[in-house]
Amino acid sequence: MLRGDKALHQRLQSAEWVGISILSQIEFLAFPNLSSNDRGIFQQFADSVDVVGLDRAERPLIDRVVSLRAKYRLKLPDAIIAATAIERAAILITEDRQLQKLPAVKTSPTSASTP
Repeated sequence: MLRGDKALHQRLQSAEWVGISILSQIEFLAFPNLSSNDRGIFQQFADSVDVVGLDRAERPLIDRVVSLRAKYRLKLPDAIIAATAIERAAILITEDRQLQKLPAVKTSPTSASTP
């Protein structure tokens, strides 16, 4: 899952908080040809972090999703993931160039060469 990136693994281990959007979990598990081994590794990872859901009672999160989707013409999953990072004041580790360009989102590439 981390493609052997030991530095990224260490960053995750030393992070104060690690979470993933429920959409990231669904997207990963929906990959075609996902092996049962990869599924198991991901499940262990998901069990060890916060999986952040989408609840209609979280009005600021919903409003942020709508705002990001409209302003930047993001796909709905990307808007939800970005809004979740913003509302949690979290650093989004991503290789998605569109998400990296969003001014309100603190991002970091998956490569640990850039902290």
